[in-house]
Amino acid sequence: VEPIPVGAAGIEVTLLLSLIKFPRFEWCLEKATELGVREIIPILAERSEKGLAGGVAKRMARWRKILLEAAEQSRQLCIPQLAQPEDVANAFRRATRPLRLLLSESPAASPLKEVLGGREIKSAAVAIGPEGGWTEREVSLARQAGFLEASLGPRILRTETAVIAILAILGFHAT
Repeated sequence: VEPIPVGAAGIEVTLLLSLIKFPRFEWCLEKATELGVREIIPILAERSEKGLAGGVAKRMARWRKILLEAAEQSRQLCIPQLAQPEDVANAFRRATRPLRLLLSESPAASPLKEVLGGREIKSAAVAIGPEGGWTEREVSLARQAGFLEASLGPRILRTETAVIAILAILGFHAT
């Protein structure tokens, strides 16, 4: 057995991830772990498929195994914490990192580049919505909890694509 170097700690990110179809959700868990996320809070968004919430209890052990394997693969010292799914209001209130981002496809959302400015980022919470995006009520709840609405650009991205994009961008800003 030979020692393997461990990657740098990087930015501390809490990912608030809307429940989507399980194969895609699991892919998000794997990639978010590889990119160094510290905590994942599954969200029961208004546009999440209603049947998914019932299957979560059966999947939690599988999801934790995915997190463990992805952490080992990417040489992470810590496995991300995986919370029980929460409704949107509770999840937004629970996110207390100094920078809180709500990824949005709304034309009114500020470009991420403007939101981040030149700041050095050490800690952030990022909320990524389901297929169909956030409802107006959810956007309002996020704003009340201190989230800044930000856009990744003019294209509408799948949830799993947005996970990789935002975590890579934040990782770049942390270096």
